[in-house]
Amino acid sequence: MHELGLVIQIVRQVENYMVENNLKKVEKIVLQVGKLSEVYPKYLNDVYPIAVEGTKLADTILEIEETVGLGKCMDCHFVYDLIENENLCPICNSKRFNVISGKEFLIKELHAI
Repeated sequence: MHELGLVIQIVRQVENYMVENNLKKVEKIVLQVGKLSEVYPKYLNDVYPIAVEGTKLADTILEIEETVGLGKCMDCHFVYDLIENENLCPICNSKRFNVISGKEFLIKELHAI
């Protein structure tokens, strides 16, 4: 489970951002996690309390937005949900695609005061 390491790195980044921008408190961290990113939101939520314990972020809320894994068919150019369609274009049945979205893992927003 690499999610703990990821969350610890996020905590460090946010704490550094707080210092650089003279922020007193962060109320909420919003992460964007793609369904193709191999990062599991459930595990992020499970390890978050451990990662923030004893830090400036101990009272923050973690919100996770999942992005759909979209692909564009290389044959007919149709855009479709890769997971829902098992990587198979629903229009022409091609298995050739380019990933458009779904591999994201980023801090989308900080709600700070």
